Amino acid sequence: MRIAYICADSGIPVFGQKGCSIHVQEVIGALQGQGCDVELFATRIGGIAPADLAHIIVHQLPAIPKVERAMREQVALGINHDLRLALQKFGDFDFMYERYSLWSYSAMEFAQERGIPGLLEVNSPLITEQAQHRGLIDVDSAEQVANRVFQAATSVIAVSEEVKTYLMNYVDSSKVHVIPNAVNPERFSNINTSTELETFTVGFVGTLKPWHGLPILTEAFSQLHQKVPQARLLIVGDGPEREHLEVELSARGLDAYTQFTGAVNPDQVPGLLAAMDVAVAPYPAQADFYFSPLKVYEYMAAGLPVVVSEIGQLVDLIEPGVNGILCPPGEAIALAEALETLWRSPNLRHSLGQAARQKVMKHHTWDAIAQQILHIAGFYMEVRQ
Repeated sequence: MRIAYICADSGIPVFGQKGCSIHVQEVIGALQGQGCDVELFATRIGGIAPADLAHIIVHQLPAIPKVERAMREQVALGINHDLRLALQKFGDFDFMYERYSLWSYSAMEFAQERGIPGLLEVNSPLITEQAQHRGLIDVDSAEQVANRVFQAATSVIAVSEEVKTYLMNYVDSSKVHVIPNAVNPERFSNINTSTELETFTVGFVGTLKPWHGLPILTEAFSQLHQKVPQARLLIVGDGPEREHLEVELSARGLDAYTQFTGAVNPDQVPGLLAAMDVAVAPYPAQADFYFSPLKVYEYMAAGLPVVVSEIGQLVDLIEPGVNGILCPPGEAIALAEALETLWRSPNLRHSLGQAARQKVMKHHTWDAIAQQILHIAGFYMEVRQ
């Protein structure tokens, strides 16, 4: 089966190190693992392909220049013409799979015209997200694109129930399939999370964005360190909140007990998780929490006990006291108390970590997701025959 995978989002370096980059790579790799021939159409390549994707055919779409935002939006919108020409040139494909971006609609419309399935993966309400966090000039055009692409897609894949709810503003719920994030078991097959007994390492992995709750983590770690002087904090990743985080930790006298790795290659993440005793996702309270946090699935695959906010999809993923601990979002005291509980009980850490690993390895692998994608596409291919 020949598949066109499209990522026209200039904010996603498809061969980069961001969580969204890993998501793209893992979906493509899993589809290839199912025997599919996948070709990639992308605006931003972002580096050298990982070894398992080294032989993939890549079609580079026009890059978006670093000009003022209104002009960038118009350039991104114009790429629809280039994408359509590329798909015409390099077809015939059995179906098309696209990661939804603000300005791209031509791939789903092209699939619709050709009578082949067009599957659109939606990871967030991008219009709202862009307007709140990065800035959006032409909101009306973005809404028009959303309407066009959602209507043209044969099926829409949402990463969470919250994203599905958002999509129901545009399409009937029967058109939407919820498929959360997952892990690649091979990346975590040989991991050993035991660390030195004289330390207790609290870990976080992410791009250090405002919505990750890092001030909550700082306050909780400060409280923990007062009771557990051997506690250490390991921050894996980089991003806009790093400077603020460093300043706050230094002001509290905790910089000597904190390690920042900066941005790392995805291949390094399993080894860094092995250096942790517990991993956290301290999201603040948000009325529209729509994420499917890749970090939490990877924490669990590594066999780590996790302490995460009781919010959104995490409520369904974590069974308190069985495969992790849930804390009220935004409450640093509760997070600190949960971390102290885990420090006091190595046996609890072990049991939670093992149950977490079993949960994701049984129900949340990229191979299983690829099978679901192919099942959805295959259904529509059968209907149209």
